[in-house]
Amino acid sequence: MIKLSINGKGEISFMGRLRDKPYMTYALLGIMVLVYLLMTISGGTENVANLVRFGAKYNPLIRAGEYWRLLTPIFIHIGFTHILMNGITLYFIGQYVETLFGHWRFLLIFLASGIAGNLASFAFSPSLSAGASTSIFGLFGAFMMLGESFSRNQAIVSMARTFLLFIVLNIATDIFVSGIDIAGHLGGLVGGFLIAYVSGVTFGKVSLVKRIVAGITLVVIIIAMFIMGMRSSF
Repeated sequence: MIKLSINGKGEISFMGRLRDKPYMTYALLGIMVLVYLLMTISGGTENVANLVRFGAKYNPLIRAGEYWRLLTPIFIHIGFTHILMNGITLYFIGQYVETLFGHWRFLLIFLASGIAGNLASFAFSPSLSAGASTSIFGLFGAFMMLGESFSRNQAIVSMARTFLLFIVLNIATDIFVSGIDIAGHLGGLVGGFLIAYVSGVTFGKVSLVKRIVAGITLVVIIIAMFIMGMRSSF
């Protein structure tokens, strides 16, 4: 249950309502839609040149120093079906994660896991790619962290199991369907899992040892992926 703060007159305060709304989720969705519309009117969302111009992951330009391309692909989508599916998933999953982790931790997990996913794609895939799915898989990873850290909470464990099934089905689909950036998805998943440990949650304590180990592991993986991508021949 989400609580709303009440002032001395028994009225629900505006700030209380705002704090309890998943406004980061809504803001991210708004940015995704805005970018999609801008791309649509300026050349199309499936036009390769336009995708590169707006900041899709393109390995040669990342190696040339355009490191911001590890972040910008999160907000770019290739075609209407792509943004529709990612938008619907983010709308429902984002609200859960934002409520459990808090607004700023949620934003950190979303952006950082997206970068981690794009780094994995940079290291292992030569293809031009874009989409919020790297970040969305990071949110799934965050739920896996909750399931492990709060295994006595049946509600959390039940949700974690549901998301685990969703992850397995998605990875299985990635293997057999062409055009899916499986490296990006797996990188986002692992990144979200580790970042969730580092960030902690709003409603309980996470083992300090686990947080430190997760932080060190995350840094090592990020450095390794970056070096591999920079040295890759594709």
